[in-house]
Amino acid sequence: MMKIISLILGGGAGSRLFPLTEQRSKPAVPIGGKYRLIDIPISNCLNSGIRRMFVLTQYNSASLNQHVKNTYIFDSFSHGFVDILAAEQTLNSNEWFQGTADAVRQSMHHLRNHDHDYVMILSGDQLYQMDLKGFAEYHVAQNADLTIATIPVTDKDASGFGILKQNDKEMIESFVEKPSKDMLSEWTSPVADQYAKQGKHWLASMGIYIFSRTFLERLFDENPDATDFGKEIIPYAINNAFRVASFSYGGYWEDIGTIRSFFDANIALTEPVPAFNMFDNEDRIYTRPRMLAPSKVFGTFFNQSIIAEGCIIHARQIDHAIIGLRSRIGVGTEVSNTIVMGNDYYETIKELEDLNGKPAMGIGENCYIRNAILDKDCRIGNNVRIHGSAALEEFSTDTYVIKDGIIVVKKGAVIADGTKIGLLS
Repeated sequence: MMKIISLILGGGAGSRLFPLTEQRSKPAVPIGGKYRLIDIPISNCLNSGIRRMFVLTQYNSASLNQHVKNTYIFDSFSHGFVDILAAEQTLNSNEWFQGTADAVRQSMHHLRNHDHDYVMILSGDQLYQMDLKGFAEYHVAQNADLTIATIPVTDKDASGFGILKQNDKEMIESFVEKPSKDMLSEWTSPVADQYAKQGKHWLASMGIYIFSRTFLERLFDENPDATDFGKEIIPYAINNAFRVASFSYGGYWEDIGTIRSFFDANIALTEPVPAFNMFDNEDRIYTRPRMLAPSKVFGTFFNQSIIAEGCIIHARQIDHAIIGLRSRIGVGTEVSNTIVMGNDYYETIKELEDLNGKPAMGIGENCYIRNAILDKDCRIGNNVRIHGSAALEEFSTDTYVIKDGIIVVKKGAVIADGTKIGLLS
């Protein structure tokens, strides 16, 4: 049996996902109505038989800690765990994580108490389903020191990733981190016809790695000041003729780095047969069981939407939308092309009677909401219009942000009756 420990990188401040990361770390951002982003890499590990995981984080980690603690509980016979490793001051360093490699380096001493031969490094903000056991077995079969999961991309995306070239034995011979547009013509690779037809002529690193333990320790010893895998560690390994393999992945994969990519990935889940399969019998997505009542609906027309548990819905129409846990939507309201993250709790009858003119938690009556993200615990009054569009300029207030054409209502925001945001026609 392969002895693997997985390190899941929680990322930095997540500024491109602001305001969703204003009060939480990137891995704690809700997705798909009932999950959090961290559930994706953890579920991939569990489905692949990898049961020892550390999540590395340093920003707004309270909600992430709570979610992991309440969700991933292993019995005493399995030796499995999912533990949070936050940046900490030690005798060797008094600084926060300075990059991906630095985060792993500073966490290595926590691994010494666990018997392992391989270290797998995953990202906490990607949406994909991968057989990580097969990935590890490929690493061993290639007799590699390091194996990088790779995926074909278009020229539009190539400048945002590490781009590589491999030989006919799928060993990586050259690598460049985020090449400029004028460099791309030098970095094309032969790809399968199905990818060539889509214009995917570049092989990109997915930020998913597996290292042989001794090799990773050697890399850190030889590069004591390196802070980033893509910019420093990987080029060093390739340039010094170590065995760096490419593991070709052809399935669905989305890097959730921006408001637009987050929005598109969520809405894509409403397709009849989405590329990311939440309904697989074996590759399940795990999350915290909340023991909520079934959702209740009154006269609503639904089309291509996902409805989580515990919702009370009186809306006129919900179309191409994600409706999260405990959502409440009033009579006559229309919601389309929108993510409603739901609520953390229900207001009691007494609380509803004592609102004193403040909107109840959820979405009120006769509202129109399109091209928007409503973060958790929002209070949207009656007759509110929220309409995002690519034609809108970026804008920020205390209660909402317009970014990438999407109107993002902040967590816990109160939007008064009759408010109009975005397109007004």
